[in-house]
Amino acid sequence: MTTVVLADDEVLLRKALASLLALDGNVTVLAEAPDGGSAVRATLELHPDVLVIDLEMPGVDGLGAVAEIRRARPEQVVLMLTRHARPGVLRKALKLGVQGFVSKSAEPAHIGFVISTLHAGKRWIDPDVSALAITEDCPLTDREIDVLRGTRDGYSAAEIAARLHLAQGTVRNYLSSAMQKTQTQTRHEAARYARTQDWL
Repeated sequence: MTTVVLADDEVLLRKALASLLALDGNVTVLAEAPDGGSAVRATLELHPDVLVIDLEMPGVDGLGAVAEIRRARPEQVVLMLTRHARPGVLRKALKLGVQGFVSKSAEPAHIGFVISTLHAGKRWIDPDVSALAITEDCPLTDREIDVLRGTRDGYSAAEIAARLHLAQGTVRNYLSSAMQKTQTQTRHEAARYARTQDWL
């Protein structure tokens, strides 16, 4: 029997998946979480075999939640669900040690199979997700993506510098480089452009 915490902000999808996984007979859903913060608390309290977490959620997103969980529980097995497996996001997830990546449109039986696969110590990335990873065409560096993500989230250059533990001048250099690469006039335009290209 594999225990899981299931985190997804879409109530109907989360409830349906929880019910269908329980029918499988091999999976026990210990808790459901509607957002990243709840996912962190439930995972650290209940120690599930596998955390099944949606990538995009309000507040703390899937990557943010996994990063927080990893600091306290580095051995936690994670299966990430996503509608849009952007290459940059996939890279970040793999760097965080996420063991599995599955499309949210997958059949519940397939998700159950992947949960069991991860619990057995293996990894799983759906073919459509891995195909995106090898067609990476983003010209931005990881640091440029970080500062643009901070811009997208509404932080000032000074706040981004503090969050990333960088000098303000360094952040401005990254922003300037990102603006050149995206051929935009402001950092906000660069962030919007990068978002439309699925680079953030």
